[in-house]
Amino acid sequence: MTDEAEPEHTDADAVDADDTADADATEEDDTTEGDVADDTSASTVVAVPPSEATQLDPSDTTWWTSAIFYQIYPRSFSDLNGDGVGDLAGVIDKLGYLELLGIDAIWLSPIMRSPMADHGYDVADPRDIDPLFGDIALFDELIAEAHDRDIRVTMDLVPNHTSDQHEWFVEALAAEPGSAARARYIFRDGRGENGEEPPNNWHSVFGGPAWTRVPDPDGSPGQWYLHIFAAEQPDLNWENPEVFVDLEKTLRFWLDRGVDGFRIDVAHGMAKPADLPDMDVESAGLLQNSDDDPRFNNYAVHDIHRKIRTVLDEYPGAANVGEIWVDDNERFAEYLRPDELHLGFNFRLAKATFDPVSIRDAIENSLESVLSVGGTPTWTLSNHDVDREVTRYGRLTPADADTDDADTDSDGESGSVDVDLGILRARAMLLVELALPGTVFIYNGAELGLPNADLPDEALQDPVWERSGHTERGRDACRVPLPWEGFEPPYGFSTTPDTWLPIPDSWTRFTVEAQLEDVGSTLSLYRQAIEMRYQRPEFDGETVEWYGAPEGCLAFRRSVGHLVCALNTSDVPVPLPPGEVLLSSYPLIDGQLAPNSAAWLV
Repeated sequence: MTDEAEPEHTDADAVDADDTADADATEEDDTTEGDVADDTSASTVVAVPPSEATQLDPSDTTWWTSAIFYQIYPRSFSDLNGDGVGDLAGVIDKLGYLELLGIDAIWLSPIMRSPMADHGYDVADPRDIDPLFGDIALFDELIAEAHDRDIRVTMDLVPNHTSDQHEWFVEALAAEPGSAARARYIFRDGRGENGEEPPNNWHSVFGGPAWTRVPDPDGSPGQWYLHIFAAEQPDLNWENPEVFVDLEKTLRFWLDRGVDGFRIDVAHGMAKPADLPDMDVESAGLLQNSDDDPRFNNYAVHDIHRKIRTVLDEYPGAANVGEIWVDDNERFAEYLRPDELHLGFNFRLAKATFDPVSIRDAIENSLESVLSVGGTPTWTLSNHDVDREVTRYGRLTPADADTDDADTDSDGESGSVDVDLGILRARAMLLVELALPGTVFIYNGAELGLPNADLPDEALQDPVWERSGHTERGRDACRVPLPWEGFEPPYGFSTTPDTWLPIPDSWTRFTVEAQLEDVGSTLSLYRQAIEMRYQRPEFDGETVEWYGAPEGCLAFRRSVGHLVCALNTSDVPVPLPPGEVLLSSYPLIDGQLAPNSAAWLV
């Protein structure tokens, strides 16, 4: 990164530390997760008072184009009633912390009524709050208090499937083949002389077959129903008009309560091909899909998104983001046409390895994927389905695994993890991510430098663990409750040490309390970087220009504001591009950019 390098052109108020501590625990709720599973039918009548709330600022219809979203995995964020599972009261209690962090919006993973077979992504009643997390009144309080702090609230929407305890599916199981009740889902006769074989060879994303056979009302072996995920998550039939009519009720229910938008789960998966052709089983892996996978990315899905957008357009200030696992840029862009999704999750940066070629390719592809439709790029380094960035970047090759700092990997991957190295690289990638144009998503705990947790087999709860025959550990390692304060579990997350997933004894250094006043902590770096991103005009511009850089490095600048971001992935210090250093992820070494670090310059 020499001075001579020319750019290559391409297409709150402070909160005291005490504010982060839990308030006194509310009266403990006697409802257990098991109790919830017994009462999750959508037929449950709940008196829901009307709400006069609106979106935070209906006059601002483009806030999402440069926003920073903070994903809250509610089970693991903060538990205020002491049952070991995070809740909405805990989220409200930590709004001061989120305001201090400087984010624009929170995204809540599912909080709707559910038997929790997939931790809320199996929805039994999409228009109610699960008692595990609270109730509608508490949710309304969250909306009001978040809006008072200029924080928007978005929530997960799960339109691809329901719970098997949803009243529709209960009705379908009791109905005859060919009935209107079964037409809401994808029921088919089996293959073979007596229908004993599934209708096709589709596999579940979680492992095992994607079909389950059910008895006919007379008890004889009957039809099969499709579930791309767990058997407790039957796929809806989106060719049935009733399905969208019900979804529209759900959209309006939450938007009328002031929700600022939705993250649409499996946004590329709702439409199924009419002939349900066999898939290429050999190339399919767990928790993934390819662009030619018939289970996903069928063109009819775009009509569904247009209908959803029509509803959202009636609520100025609301926006939606789709989970889209589509690699082809042209196909990805189709989801972001002006009458479909506002934003599409792009996972390229999260999938990139810590080397300049992979990172640059991810950035260029992400920008290119939205350019043709004038869309907004999105960036994330982790979420509830992806290994934490510290673990990914700290994973050592076999040749490097003899270091004293290496910890055993906990997520089923080969090799060891050097947590300290992973933190260095994750800090550097934060500056890369925040220097880019568009929208950023931060997964709760990333700001603390959390790695994946090393969990014992008996603690695992992800359905992938069971459905894979205990060959894949699933996603629990990145979903462990957050450490807030103190020196031992549960670190202020709850008043009980018996948390839904165990918190490692070694996480004392990762607590909010330990980092809040430490100017060199990862939390402080996040706060500084987010504040600068909003206050400095150098972050203007919708594209980036690339600089020439030494081997193992990359550098780019914003096209209008001319902020320069330099990244060094090598193991030696390198010269910086010209300019004044605004912020670096690690102190400079004799004026040079340290290994595994990044810097912003103006």
